[in-house]
Amino acid sequence: MPINLNIGILGHVDSGKTTLAKALSEIASTGAFDKNPQSQERGITLDLGFSALQIDLPANLEAPTNADKKLQYTFVDCPGHASLIRTIISGAQIIDFMILVVDVVKGVQTQTAECIVIGQLMCKKMLVVLNKIDQLEGQKEQKIEKMAKKMRKTLEGLGIPDPPVVAVSAATGENLPELLEAIKSFSFLPERDTAKPFLFAVDHCFSIRGQGTICTGTVLQGSIRVGDDVEVAQLKLTRRVKSIQMFRNPIQEAKQGDRIGISITQFDAKALERGFICHPGSVLQCRCGVIKLSRIPFYRSEIASNTKFHITSGHETILANIILFSGKSPEFSFNEEYRFVENIHQESSNNLPENTEDAPENTFVLLQFERPISVIPGSLVIASKLDLDVATTTCRLAFHGNLLEVTEDRDYPTNFLPRLKIFKEKSKRGTIQRVVNEYELIAGNLLKPGSREIFIGMHIGLSTGEKGTISSTFGQTSKVKLTFRDALLPTTLESIKSKSSPISVELKFKKFIFDREKKIFQ
Repeated sequence: MPINLNIGILGHVDSGKTTLAKALSEIASTGAFDKNPQSQERGITLDLGFSALQIDLPANLEAPTNADKKLQYTFVDCPGHASLIRTIISGAQIIDFMILVVDVVKGVQTQTAECIVIGQLMCKKMLVVLNKIDQLEGQKEQKIEKMAKKMRKTLEGLGIPDPPVVAVSAATGENLPELLEAIKSFSFLPERDTAKPFLFAVDHCFSIRGQGTICTGTVLQGSIRVGDDVEVAQLKLTRRVKSIQMFRNPIQEAKQGDRIGISITQFDAKALERGFICHPGSVLQCRCGVIKLSRIPFYRSEIASNTKFHITSGHETILANIILFSGKSPEFSFNEEYRFVENIHQESSNNLPENTEDAPENTFVLLQFERPISVIPGSLVIASKLDLDVATTTCRLAFHGNLLEVTEDRDYPTNFLPRLKIFKEKSKRGTIQRVVNEYELIAGNLLKPGSREIFIGMHIGLSTGEKGTISSTFGQTSKVKLTFRDALLPTTLESIKSKSSPISVELKFKKFIFDREKKIFQ
């Protein structure tokens, strides 16, 4: 069995990604190289394409066993069009490292920036290909060097130091041998964990009479053997694996990182376009979850509570309503109280963003999905604003985080949300109307007549600085009596009696937004 290394090919639309994948590959899958009729008609990649190149294990890598003498590059050709960002994100989640393809004539474009962000989140290791050097006229070497320097500076600012940059023409083959050598030098033995429960990201599903349902995709974790029972996560169906192939070659076992097709006992292939096949019970159908917010610095718009974002996990992208909240601890806990956050902003700039955030420290996000989404607790999710105009020049990827808590409960508003101690701070203001004595005052317009009793015993503050409590209601209107432990300042008493300078009183309290009893606290 060869060691498999998944290489994502990402970049702006029409930068030459598919041409490059063809030039590098020897083996094509059934869905590679724009075989979709719509792709051929429109001249752009519409879906993920998969192809492979098998080489002898490079000398700089040490084989784990004597059987591992070959290294297989599985190229994941991702679309570049803005409207297909969901597909790009899902493709990036299965790669070990990324080739960023840049049109050397046009430079960094909108989807180039989005692909950089996606690559940074998913795989950290990145190799840059400056494509279409055959289209450069005059001072070719100087133009290539200028673009290479610009790309290195851009990526260094985003925490990707000194990435390899290779200039090629995928169309003519110029410098392709140099690119292949760079890929070999950049190659590594990816960490694989076969002990975890089997998880398989399905990107194509179809039926073959006499063989069953064929699902193609990438093993994200664990391993699988012919004869094992697996679960189609979205459909909650348990089926048996009949056979496994890797680029048309039958195999008995596959492990994390392998690009395979598996034949399982019959179910309706039309019911599963994309999704997960897994060890039974290991994937949850999440209706609501919590992540810790990590803002994407390229995103320049507001992130506000009670707005909707597109949330991507695996091959699924589903709308979710978000609520922002912050706490003192970097770790999430149902036992901690959290402050409701209305919104967070980041000022716009024409320059590359610094890798900083203006969100309150330890900001978390509650995600309430419009319909269940297949997830594994702890997995990465990415939030986007995909309803923005595809012609926009701003990044649509907003924030990301790992799922800290998830629930499948249909009645999560009753059973899950009240466990979240998220509060809003409230305040009420009134005026001091008269003095009872040096320890007691009467305040008006602070509370409504019908709700005064629930505030008795709560702390208040005067605009002059003294602190006291609401001791009782007073009369039949909105008035309340205020009591102070220490005697009021003579200047305060004089101001109230003379009415020379109005003195205000403020009551601060908090309400927990998911408290069904609507209690108030200080």
